[in-house]
Amino acid sequence: MADKVEGKSIPLGPDYADYTVLEPYGVSAQIVPWNFPVSLAARSLAPAIATGNSVIIKSPELDPIALALLGLALERADVPAGTVSILNGIGSDLGAKLVESNSIDHIVFTGSVSTGQSILRAAAGSITPALMELGGKSAGLVFEDADLDTVASSIRAGIFYNAGQVCSAMARLLVHSSLYDEAVERAAAVANSLTVGHGLDEPEHTPVISAKQLNNIESITSTARQSGARIAAGGGRLDRVGHFMAPTILADVDPASSVAQHEIFGPVMCMTPFDTEAEAIALANGTEFGLVAGVFTKDLARAHRVSHKLQAGQVFVNEWFAGGVSTPFGGVGKSGFGREKGLEALYNYVRTKNIAISLK
Repeated sequence: MADKVEGKSIPLGPDYADYTVLEPYGVSAQIVPWNFPVSLAARSLAPAIATGNSVIIKSPELDPIALALLGLALERADVPAGTVSILNGIGSDLGAKLVESNSIDHIVFTGSVSTGQSILRAAAGSITPALMELGGKSAGLVFEDADLDTVASSIRAGIFYNAGQVCSAMARLLVHSSLYDEAVERAAAVANSLTVGHGLDEPEHTPVISAKQLNNIESITSTARQSGARIAAGGGRLDRVGHFMAPTILADVDPASSVAQHEIFGPVMCMTPFDTEAEAIALANGTEFGLVAGVFTKDLARAHRVSHKLQAGQVFVNEWFAGGVSTPFGGVGKSGFGREKGLEALYNYVRTKNIAISLK
């Protein structure tokens, strides 16, 4: 796409020639999270380079080796020296210095809301433009005409892929009351059927990133149970070597409770019933996040109507994670701003200059 980024001509009449050019920012600092380090670095790195920027990537301290290998691959591919730099270090030290630097022209961050807010405060000092993807608490809406086989398939991928350590995970499932009990049973059956093991063995369910992350997920789940949520599957760590949290389904979750409002970033899905379409939409929009959402229905008119009312940057209909690298991705609210992936991503890495020439 490097030669497809074009300006436009603006008709001001016979006395003027007016056109725009799209220019790179300069040096783009990109702070990458630990859950998908290579793919998340690549989705920012590619459009940045295609639009003429140079890039400094700050690798995640919990798994820096993957990006070191990416750097080696770039070197072997003869990417010009100085185009891409990869730095390893602790976020509170190296990351903070990077975003505060006057030599940085552009910031890309994927991670937690609190860290994103800190970066934005630092960027405000130099008025550095930023692209933020800050996670979510995304909901799937299951209407009374939904195909529960389709829903079950989306549960398997939507919340248990990468042990739920996915910003766009289907963390909540809102189900019409006529299907609710059956849907809970189906969700629990999916959770209990997953093969478990370390990633190199290619199981369906893998460990979480660290002991700290496991302790946090287990603590949140325990608090939810004490607050009235019903454990339909899982509920605690697995008795095996490694940081394994059991695939967990929490039923009868109060939508106002902490577990329904805050991102867990683990293999835990919250289920809540609803009775009307308006109630479902209100519940789905009832958090501070707005990254993705899902609609499960056979009614095409409803799919369109509800999708337009959901406060999310991307809506999946009848398949969680529908779309791909060709489709723009990003959120609203505390899920951030700007878009990655798709052609639209390119325009987050350029600024527009207008040139107006008097011909009089």
